[in-house]
Amino acid sequence: MNTMMDARHGPVRGSTRSVGREWRGALWLLRHPGFVLVPALLVAAWSWFGWGVVAATIGGALVDLVVWARLHPASFDRWLAPWLRAWRRRWTTYRGRNWAGVLADCELVRENRRTGEMTVPRVLRVRSATRSIDTLYVRMARGQDLRTWTDRADALAAALFAHRVAITKVRPAVLAVVVEREMPFPNVVPAPEIPSDSRDVDLSALDVGDNEHGGPFRLSVVGKHVLTAGASGAGKGSLIWAPLRAMGPLIRDGEVRVSMIDLKGGAETERGRPLFARYATTMGQAIGLLTEVRDAMKARQELMRTTGIRSLPVDRDTPVELVMIDEMAMLTAYGDRGDVREALRLLAEILTQGRACLISVMGYVQEPSKDVIDVRELFTTRVCLGVTAASHVDMVLGDGARERGALADEIPGDPEHAGIGFVIDSTSRLPVRFRAAYVSDAEIDELVERCHPWARPGDVVDMPLDPFLDDEDGATL
Repeated sequence: MNTMMDARHGPVRGSTRSVGREWRGALWLLRHPGFVLVPALLVAAWSWFGWGVVAATIGGALVDLVVWARLHPASFDRWLAPWLRAWRRRWTTYRGRNWAGVLADCELVRENRRTGEMTVPRVLRVRSATRSIDTLYVRMARGQDLRTWTDRADALAAALFAHRVAITKVRPAVLAVVVEREMPFPNVVPAPEIPSDSRDVDLSALDVGDNEHGGPFRLSVVGKHVLTAGASGAGKGSLIWAPLRAMGPLIRDGEVRVSMIDLKGGAETERGRPLFARYATTMGQAIGLLTEVRDAMKARQELMRTTGIRSLPVDRDTPVELVMIDEMAMLTAYGDRGDVREALRLLAEILTQGRACLISVMGYVQEPSKDVIDVRELFTTRVCLGVTAASHVDMVLGDGARERGALADEIPGDPEHAGIGFVIDSTSRLPVRFRAAYVSDAEIDELVERCHPWARPGDVVDMPLDPFLDDEDGATL
């Protein structure tokens, strides 16, 4: 309690009067000097050059903006539209009585019990990268914390007429509030183009779709292990074929060697079989494939030890070994108990030791619980498409991900929403929505024709029916 000492009467309570409005107004103008400088500059220009010159300059600037927006919308939407949109929304939605009323209705304002003055959390900055997404940086009122806001996220979304609200702390007393005003992906994202040359491929940033901020959704397959979870029909196939198209020339040139495990009998992946250096459709074949990859990893570790190097170059001699496992549950939970134990042992060994040896794993699963995917925490990148239970979101993306806005269980399961999901941004720790590119059968055939390991740029190839040899166990090598 605010008290001060009086020599004659002892302690007395602090004043109940608030700071004068004139001083609060002066402080507001100091934070927003444009409201003084812009009118002052206009008056000065008017007095120096006359109203005709000022009006013509302003009119010409407006015409230039309209011409720019109509002639080259891509550059306008990238450079100027986000700034204009953020400025407009800041002053029409996230300021003044409207903003204070929204927060009051959501119980996010604080009342000073002595003065009766309401303290409204202040918006420090607004970013609006696309029409569907606003990011607000908000200074909380004293006495509030992150949970105060996350507990009211649904109410805040309803008050703002938003599709969802995601909230995280960026620094002490400051929150990032992502307001998704509408679904950001009205159209299917086309398949990524196959690069013409392997030098155009960046394995640490494969463009496999779009994110909700209007930029590319990128995946890394070097130095990372990627787990993708999603219900049947959620679009996991997009995250199999889109990365393969994005890295196609490296597969063709032998700098990426893909091993595919498809324990659904090969129904999903048979079309791309010529791309795969190893291919397994049964449990025995899968264990043999993982054993080969593990042995290759051990050989590389020995090479690194004897030569004293800490990382390997990506080339034909030491290609990236990419193991893709479609429907991991068949490998890690639903097979014969002895086979499952062996597969988990091999997989855990690869996941824990493969990173420095250019060995990566991409796994795909419908049900992401620990009972099904015991090695879930060993995947460094985790992607959540549409799932059937709210608990699955935190299982995949980490504790609190759904609370921060990753509502993957609310993504409709129809084909119009296939490929939509969430991933955690590595810098802000906020869930970011994305849509993976859709790859058609014809585009898979194009990938096989142009990028299977015997193709060369510009070749017209008659693909062999079965360019693989089978070992004694029947595993494709």
